[in-house]
Amino acid sequence: MIFFNSDYLEGAHPAIMQRLMETNMDQSVGYGCDPYCDTAREKIRAACQAPDADVHFLVGGTQTNTTVIASVLRPYQGVLSAVSGHINCHETGAIESTGHKVITLPSDNGKITAQQVEEYVKWQKYDESSEHIVQPGMVYISHPTEGGTLYTKEELTAMYEICRKYELPLFVDGARLGYGLTADSSEMTLPELARLCDIFYIGGTKVGALFGEAVVIMNPALKKDFRCFMKQRGGMLAKGRLLGVQFDTLFTDDLYFKIARHANEMAYQIRDIFVSAGYQMLFESDTNQQYPIMPDAELEIIGKEFGYEYWERTDPTHSGVRFCASWATTQENVDALRAAVHALKK
Repeated sequence: MIFFNSDYLEGAHPAIMQRLMETNMDQSVGYGCDPYCDTAREKIRAACQAPDADVHFLVGGTQTNTTVIASVLRPYQGVLSAVSGHINCHETGAIESTGHKVITLPSDNGKITAQQVEEYVKWQKYDESSEHIVQPGMVYISHPTEGGTLYTKEELTAMYEICRKYELPLFVDGARLGYGLTADSSEMTLPELARLCDIFYIGGTKVGALFGEAVVIMNPALKKDFRCFMKQRGGMLAKGRLLGVQFDTLFTDDLYFKIARHANEMAYQIRDIFVSAGYQMLFESDTNQQYPIMPDAELEIIGKEFGYEYWERTDPTHSGVRFCASWATTQENVDALRAAVHALKK
């Protein structure tokens, strides 16, 4: 079997494993106060061109989302999100377990707009039952989205302006940020994204690390006591240097962006395989996630050799599925998929 289910099926990039082995017997203080985390922080600040940013390392995406959101919101507030947002669909009510509501906005491509945010804020503010309705306290978006789509610079700029107008911190989930920034259609660099939000994270788990996410806090008002929130939410890893070593490696010689670009290039081939064979795509994704719509009968055949992620039913006999590339996807993997898809059409 060759698995295209997701981008975290392998362990970690060999450079990270080598560095972890090289530093294995080193002694250091815990909880992210070690020299490796310090060096990684400086490299991330430099990459973001944000010398005053706070950088914190957590283990996984759900833990990061719950910690960040709980640290920002007041008890009576909720977080605005696309209905397809990860915090709404794939985190088992983790946000709600913190006492906060996910306030969903409709979306057919994973993105929400500045206009949607403004309309909801005005509705809640001026409704006669305003004080009886959960108040929007921040905005959550993903870049890339769950469907692999990207915000344009214009869209993100408009969103950030609306968020500042209504004093709503903008939080960008960057679990797959590397793939978004290195996509052919990307309009943003890492420094530009950093300037267009209040807080975001650089995903490592899905972009070559064994585990780990790097939270970057741009807004000074959100920095105070963030480590206390980390500890309270179980996000302060005792052996924090394991995170520092990984992000230090990822941000040495542009490794993070190089491996993300490789995954995108493999994904573009996967997209071309299905498009050239006549399949429609569920989303117009320009990242490492590709979503062909296939007959269920053909999925049963191809599923005997290849793993994929089931996404949604599109009609009684067809389904949208996800094929995902990663740093470890090889040309041989892609060629094998190409042969199998072409065989379906014979």
